[in-house]
Amino acid sequence: MSKRIAIVEDEQAIRENYASAFRREGYSVEMYDARQPAIDAFDARLPDLVVIDINLKDDVEGGFELCRVLRSRSADLPIIFLTARDSEFDAVSGLRLGADDYLTKDISLPHLMARVAALFRRLDVMKNPQSDENRVNRGSLELDIDRMTVRWKNQPVALTLTEFWMVHALARYPGHVKNRQQLMDAAQAVLDDNTITSHVKRIRRKFVALDPDFSSIETVYGMGYRWLTETG
Repeated sequence: MSKRIAIVEDEQAIRENYASAFRREGYSVEMYDARQPAIDAFDARLPDLVVIDINLKDDVEGGFELCRVLRSRSADLPIIFLTARDSEFDAVSGLRLGADDYLTKDISLPHLMARVAALFRRLDVMKNPQSDENRVNRGSLELDIDRMTVRWKNQPVALTLTEFWMVHALARYPGHVKNRQQLMDAAQAVLDDNTITSHVKRIRRKFVALDPDFSSIETVYGMGYRWLTETG
């Protein structure tokens, strides 16, 4: 069965252009021109991936609100912002709301297709993990690839796909520094340095919300990040 992609974009020509490109790749596509019709449809069934613009008709921040709603319903639904708004503030805002990627509309269609394919590859890995790597236990951290769940001190941590694979890359080899390229490879995404920094900050905030003393992710300045073994 083909993957179902939902496009939420208010400009018809752009919406149909992306839809045609996805269909050529074999995806099933649903299109919405505003936030509420999309939410109404998603009440019945969530798609496999959502591509969202920020400005939706007169709803200037509609895409952000839609992302917030979707993330509250599913921690691991792949969400991509695809927008003309190219400010760092908007990109960070989108990532903080839980998007897996933030792209601007000057991206080429082949590049967009590659980013979407990467997200779906991660879903496939989630469903078909290697038998010897389906669990990682590091002190208070429990990471289960079969169920795509993360727990810290027996409390669930709601991570997005991108965040999950970054934590997995770090926690598999405690003490080893992972540079930004290695984290991109683990997440199967193409992210710039600022985006990776934003993801790491969001990951830390989620753990700290559960445990104010959380300090297992260390920044190694000029090199990358590493997972620290707990002491005491």
